Amino acid sequence: MAVSETQLMLSVGLIEKDVNGDTLWVWCYPSVSTELREVLLRKCCLTSDSAVLHAFVFGQYCRTWYYISTVDVQEPTVLKKVTHFSIVITAKDFNPEKYAAFSRVLCRMYIKHGNPVKMMEGYIAVLTKGICQSDENGSFLIKDYDVRKAYLAGSIKDVVSQFGMETIILYTALMLKKRIVIFHPRVEALLEFTRALPALTWHRKDWSILHPYVHLEDRELENLRVCTGYVAGFVDPEVTNRSDLFEVFVNLPDSEITISQHAKEAMAMGKLHKEIGHFIVQSAEDNDRTDVQVIKDISMKTKEILSNLVSLAKEGEDAKLTLEALKQRHFPPATENFLFHLAAAEQLLKI
Repeated sequence: MAVSETQLMLSVGLIEKDVNGDTLWVWCYPSVSTELREVLLRKCCLTSDSAVLHAFVFGQYCRTWYYISTVDVQEPTVLKKVTHFSIVITAKDFNPEKYAAFSRVLCRMYIKHGNPVKMMEGYIAVLTKGICQSDENGSFLIKDYDVRKAYLAGSIKDVVSQFGMETIILYTALMLKKRIVIFHPRVEALLEFTRALPALTWHRKDWSILHPYVHLEDRELENLRVCTGYVAGFVDPEVTNRSDLFEVFVNLPDSEITISQHAKEAMAMGKLHKEIGHFIVQSAEDNDRTDVQVIKDISMKTKEILSNLVSLAKEGEDAKLTLEALKQRHFPPATENFLFHLAAAEQLLKI
């Protein structure tokens, strides 16, 4: 096991809700900044007025991933004045399954002992040895959780099943590094859908574009604004009116995708898009093909487009593409437009 893999975790924290209904950040190791604590308390379902508990949520803030597991405390327990608690793990990597499994072990430890020291010991064991072993609380082995599995855990087939040919809008937006906002009132549905989208541009293997659970709060929105392109999830319907945040808006409950007015030109669709769209739908609707195979199919199609782009660029100065060189090819307007913006996204454009 690579030593660096164990060094991806940054902290573990504990939030409790007591019998008086107060929710407090009670402990962390080694430390969490005040700003990040505020964000994590907002993400933790114990601070909301809703009675709905979210067993596990995850997201990203300022390049730090957070994973929150929440437990309803049942009798008998040593936690006499606590009704619910959340374990919060922060890390440098995207791997929901890994941290969900580890936080479940930590939750069981806390229910049994009621003492954060036991959790700290478990955290340090994983940090130093990559394993946390305990008979009564279950074991956790870091090397069981490969990052590729995390990347492939979302379902592109489900995305295509819901949106059909309109999936090409999502593909195009991702290829051109545009800002995609997704709305769903239920956070679980949001997390499941958003995490799948970066797989449409598998050649980048870039899940840092994913911000699956964002609130309409100034600091969080500022954090989004510094990103070139992103996939951002919101549970607040008010985001519908925030066209300053997106080029593409996805209303998940209504299965609607909208391209914002200011992005219509860059996102213009033509014959090439239709071909790619048909290709994606055909692959995804094939019952014999798994999600992994569908991702591979789309990736091959993308490589084909990119290699054509690279060969066009090679003809130019410094192996960069110019608009003039593109115009000489007499592509249909929508194809020329797409290739021009794609060259910019892939840093193949001569400026």
